This record gives sequence, C-alpha cells and structure tokens, in this order.
Amino acid sequence: METYPFQYYHLYNRTNNDELLFKEKKNYLYFLGKYRRYLAEFVDTHAYCLMPTHFHFLFYIKSEDIANFKRNLGILLSSYTKAINKKYGRHGSLFQQHTKMKIIYDESYLLTVMNYIHQNPVRHGLVERLEDWEFSSYPDLAGMRKGSLPKRDIIESRFGSVDEFKAFSEQLMKGIRGEYWV
Repeated sequence: METYPFQYYHLYNRTNNDELLFKEKKNYLYFLGKYRRYLAEFVDTHAYCLMPTHFHFLFYIKSEDIANFKRNLGILLSSYTKAINKKYGRHGSLFQQHTKMKIIYDESYLLTVMNYIHQNPVRHGLVERLEDWEFSSYPDLAGMRKGSLPKRDIIESRFGSVDEFKAFSEQLMKGIRGEYWV
C-alpha cells in the first residue's frame, strides 16, 4: 500500500468470515489501547469506529517515518490477533489478508469519510442514533464525551459550532449511497 507522510487516510479492515473482532467491551478498549501505543506517534486520529466485525480510522500521517508506521500497524494487528487467539482459544488469522488504506485528497471527501465512519453503527442496525455507539469518536466530536483520542481541529476549522457539525452529520447520513459502505 502506497503511503505518504502529511496526508489524510481512511484505514479499515474486517475479520475473516464475519467472525467477531470484539467479543466483549474490554476487547474494544484493549484494541484502542494498542492503537494508541503503536500508532499515536505517527498519526493524528480524527475519527474512528470499532464495529463488532471491523474497524475504521480516519487519520493524518504526521510523521515522515512511513516504514516504522507500517511496521507498527502490523504489530498492532498481529498482537491483537495473538491476544484474542490466546484468550478465546482460537487459532489462525483474525483479519482479512490486507488492511485497506485509502488516501483522502480533498475536503469534501474528508468530511464524507468522517461521517461515513460515524454512521456505521446506525447503518448496521446496532443503534438508532450516532451518539449511541460507545466505540466511535462521534460522541467526542459532538461534545457529548471528552475522549482524548480524536483531534477536534477538523470540526473546529470547518464548522461554526458543534451543533453545525451534528446537523451536517445527520443531513449527510441521508445521502450516502449504499455502494460506499465497506
């Protein structure tokens, strides 16, 4: 996967055979802890959503050290897999073969991806409202929680208020076509 410093990316992957990636709440928290440990020095995270069988992150690569970023991304995924295998008595690969990373070239796509990520739990029928999914950055960005992982600068620089961001998110949810869902 071609990766460049000082660019926004949408990172995502899913499990093999729709197996649960997160079997209990502590798995979600453990994964986020590993994400911070292995990737925080390389990226600024702007949005994320952990779903039962997959994950999404929107981040900006702030480091020129792409080789170590990629190495640490591999360590994150393999160490999480090893921990889940050990805890639940399973064997083999947890994730599909290739983690996907799409570069985000323009402002419109950046905002669309951010909202797409947040809308996953609603689109998959897990909750009715964006703010109800605990394992998403939406509650943080919408001012309902004070999480420290997502950077708020996209919201602060592109919207006049948190209320404008929330209204934009609700409006955009009505317009994303099904073929864009991963």
